[in-house]
Amino acid sequence: SSSGDAPVAGGGRGPGSVGSGGGAAAAAAGRAAGAGGAPKARGPLTTSSTELFAHLQQYRPVSVEGVLRSKEGGSVHPAVVALGLRYADGSITGGTARCVAMVHALSQVIADYHTPEGKSLTRDLMGTINSSVDFLVRCRPLSVSMGNAIKALKLYLSKIDPAAPETAAKSQLLSQMQDWLNEKVALADKVLVEHAVSKVYDGDVILTYAYSQVILEVLLSAAREGKRFRVLVVDSRPELEGRQMMRRLLQADIPCSYAFLSGLSYCMREVTKVLLGAAAVLSNGTVLSRAGSAAVAMSAAASSKPVLVCCEAFKFHERVQLDSITHNELGDP
Repeated sequence: SSSGDAPVAGGGRGPGSVGSGGGAAAAAAGRAAGAGGAPKARGPLTTSSTELFAHLQQYRPVSVEGVLRSKEGGSVHPAVVALGLRYADGSITGGTARCVAMVHALSQVIADYHTPEGKSLTRDLMGTINSSVDFLVRCRPLSVSMGNAIKALKLYLSKIDPAAPETAAKSQLLSQMQDWLNEKVALADKVLVEHAVSKVYDGDVILTYAYSQVILEVLLSAAREGKRFRVLVVDSRPELEGRQMMRRLLQADIPCSYAFLSGLSYCMREVTKVLLGAAAVLSNGTVLSRAGSAAVAMSAAASSKPVLVCCEAFKFHERVQLDSITHNELGDP
């Protein structure tokens, strides 16, 4: 039940490993029964009982009642609590949307913060931000973009003059984070869309997978420029995010069709290029995106179709990853 980001290259080996492990366990149970011992009853298979995923953060449901009963419920800012619950129920998804929402919530924390008597603003506010981030991590693991935004915020906070008045320090910090959003997100998306639109030509059949805001903007901008193309939206369960992409494209009168991931190889023959969004790009060139992106990219490569990945620089990370098992996000089993 791996529902998080998976590398576009090298992913997809997990299910086979789980199957082989289950077969070995069944064979061992059969040998034990044949030796005269009664086989032990096996409970339902969960992510915690699967050794392959034991090193990953295990899925834990988050509810309003659970948050209110926890000791963190009263100490965390209400904006952070509300954001964490929206992360947990899936109402906010996507690396960019989650990052922007987190920056806005932390900005609200900074705006409402007051330094306790006898304490330093930089040190005490750092602790408040850390507790807020810890709560968000318990609701859902951080994305690469969120981690980079937190690093930027802590860097700005560490450079604030300790002698500066609280109001001026908070105003400076909020202004720097707003500038970070404008430069790293808004301006980066604008430049990225302009460059990607130049790769769309008349007569193209463009395949895209699930939902990506930047890919949607590329397709809408290309249509506004009068380019004539068709879009094939490939989707998969359980999220079925491609339906939202399909709806937005049809509202813009862009001709498109819809297919499931299981029919990818059949659809690929008419495609001229593939456009994919990304959650991160690692230092070795590995692309992290929604589970299923690896199958799309490998199918396109097998058919000699170009794959264009649209990713902003604030999603770059120095980590190296070769598969989707060493680091991933587990969903509800």
